[in-house]
Amino acid sequence: MDPQAAAFIGAGIACLGMGGAAVALGNIFGSYLSGALRNPSAADSQFGRLVFGFAVTEALGIFSLLIALLLIFAV
Repeated sequence: MDPQAAAFIGAGIACLGMGGAAVALGNIFGSYLSGALRNPSAADSQFGRLVFGFAVTEALGIFSLLIALLLIFAV
């Protein structure tokens, strides 16, 4: 197998993490909205956890993009 083809296949597989991050972001914000509508007084105390969950999930998506770019251009 051509090494360049293998790099492209690996990069495509690494990009699947970005799709998982998008689904996770929707789940995080959907759960926050559901909880905030059920108990509006507790929504302010949970906002910090919402931002932390967003940051961690987004970092995982960016990390998978970085791995894909490294597989394409550095190997």
